[in-house]
Amino acid sequence: MAYAAPAGRPAAGKAGAMKPIRRITPLLLLAAALLGAAPAAPRPVEAPVPHAAWSWPLEPRPAVAHPFDPPERPWLSGHRGVDLAASAGTTVGAPAPGTVVFVGWVVDRPVVTIDHGDGLRSSFEPVDSPLAVGVEVEKEAPLGTLGSADAGHCAPAACLHWGVRRGDEYVDPLQFIEDRRPSVLLPWAGPP
Repeated sequence: MAYAAPAGRPAAGKAGAMKPIRRITPLLLLAAALLGAAPAAPRPVEAPVPHAAWSWPLEPRPAVAHPFDPPERPWLSGHRGVDLAASAGTTVGAPAPGTVVFVGWVVDRPVVTIDHGDGLRSSFEPVDSPLAVGVEVEKEAPLGTLGSADAGHCAPAACLHWGVRRGDEYVDPLQFIEDRRPSVLLPWAGPP
């Protein structure tokens, strides 16, 4: 059985016939050359997360009972937050605006978690909170009260454990606090 070319096309091997691959190859080479010479599109730059804009979750400014001490590897033990000295019953406030995404018990203590946007989440324990998931909170809004000393990281003393995650990685919460320098009063010589 002989092959018949479609109407309007010369049969293969006839004068003037061009194989489709020969027609496309120069176009592909030209497109590749043009694309290769084109500058790469700039990568989008993530907007920096505003640091040093959060408040302390406790007032007055608390002492840091135990600093952030991350493990060398995510699966090793470490201290993935800071412990702030306080008395049971102390009001705990939101360090920055956000949405409550968890209120409940984790193992043996009550926990509150706030999503601040930009992948940042704060968790506080032990905190007894009347808030519900989905509630929007403003900076310094009350989240609840510090639970008893026997339900926290610092037993037998009371303290607030504050952890912050960026995505799945724990980061030092104190890097987000406004000005942590001590206040210094300079001598005043009077009006100029």
